[in-house]
Amino acid sequence: MDTTLVLALRESLQRETGARVELVETHISWVLLTATLAYKLKKPVHFPFVDFASIAARKHFCEEELRLNRRFAPSLYLDVVPVCGTREAPRLGGDGVPIDHVVRMRRFPQASLLCDLLAAGRLEPAWLDGFARRLAALQGAAERVVPPSAFGAPESIARAAADVVNQLLAQRSDGRLAALAAWIGEQTQVLHMAWTARQQGGAVRECHGDLHMANVVLVDGELAAFDCIEFDPMMRWIDVMNDIAFLTMDLKAQGRPDLAFRFLDAWLQHSGDHAGLRVLGFYEVYRALVRAMAAGLGPQAAPASAAVSKPDYLACAVQLAHSPRGHARLLITHGFSGSGKSTIASQLLCAAGAVRIRSDVERKRLFGLDPLARSAERGLAIYGAEATRRTFERLRACARDALLAGYPVIVDAAFLRSAERRSFQGLAAELDLPFAILDCRTAEAVLRRRVAERSTSGTDASEASLEVLERQLASHEPLALDERALAIEVFTEDAVDIASLEARWRAQG
Repeated sequence: MDTTLVLALRESLQRETGARVELVETHISWVLLTATLAYKLKKPVHFPFVDFASIAARKHFCEEELRLNRRFAPSLYLDVVPVCGTREAPRLGGDGVPIDHVVRMRRFPQASLLCDLLAAGRLEPAWLDGFARRLAALQGAAERVVPPSAFGAPESIARAAADVVNQLLAQRSDGRLAALAAWIGEQTQVLHMAWTARQQGGAVRECHGDLHMANVVLVDGELAAFDCIEFDPMMRWIDVMNDIAFLTMDLKAQGRPDLAFRFLDAWLQHSGDHAGLRVLGFYEVYRALVRAMAAGLGPQAAPASAAVSKPDYLACAVQLAHSPRGHARLLITHGFSGSGKSTIASQLLCAAGAVRIRSDVERKRLFGLDPLARSAERGLAIYGAEATRRTFERLRACARDALLAGYPVIVDAAFLRSAERRSFQGLAAELDLPFAILDCRTAEAVLRRRVAERSTSGTDASEASLEVLERQLASHEPLALDERALAIEVFTEDAVDIASLEARWRAQG
């Protein structure tokens, strides 16, 4: 690869700034780093998945990179700058016919990458919650594919997965690849109708396409995605589940499935796409294979520190492909407002690798409200008998989707009515799955204090007031004797041992 231009640009920037300019190389680009800016120059390469061979193509894809990435990280992406002069004596901008183009970006510390934050123990889990919320909003607003289209079609998905395996086979000899190829072949048959339904239902949209941990960075106190796929629309116009699967897979590959499920939980609360769980497992395996393939293509951006591990993504793909789908089981919460149901459920789902479905969130979704929106401020009455009936129908449908996808499921609701509990017990029986009740208990004085504090904070999806709590206390239907046999009782006034609780739930199954 001729490096004349990039090395000359580096020298030019060093003269201009009076300081050393770093050069970072990947398999498709060079990045020049000054103290405050980054200049990304695309290599004149032609791979099966990317063609940057001509100057015109590189200019086009620089402009596409700017347009697409500004959706996710507008403060990072500044402009596209022409490179004029000659390859031996280039200059950024100015007069003359451009010989190339660069994307100019605001530089960020390498230690701000999500992978580095995790390795250094500096990742605040709440940052993932905010990122999931913003990502779900961006995906929700993204343009959707109108069938018939090759984007997100079953044949395209199957071909993409097979191509990755074939490229891995060309790179290395590994017996695991044959087993993975067979697994992919089986899954393409099993998931054909699901993929068709996803495309027809609007789940295939213009996404990021490369959402691994090294492409997420902390900027101005928030996680933001950058470096999305600009060079191949087939890799960008994908199922939203394919998009988030890259990040959930990468967190699992780094040994943090708890964070993967926390991110997934937050994303599901804001997207409501529980039906997509059916295809998430396949996409996680596919994304692990993509990372394994990319590692063999050529130079990768150097990790920020020795603490950043490089997972064995092929081993991760094998593990994800063979992770048992027979761990599905259903847990419903039971308790008054303020009893700690949601707090415990949010911790338990991380420990158990479970999917949570929240009544407070799904009730609002039925009325077109965001999780933290206040219904009274919109003049909506969402807590009547009919709204409650519809809410529990929605909870049941979402739980069924997640259970059929093979996940343990926690339905986070008060479940103070016997009929509501019996309905979900019936769902578990219908699917021949274990059923348990998480019975959250605390003193009434603590309930009242918690509800009063929460109702003034505005930071939780629940809108339960003290008046609501008093009605619950007066009219609830206690667990029957047979339900008591299925209950896992937990007192929430003190700290709860979540690992022990998860073991008790597993033992119930």
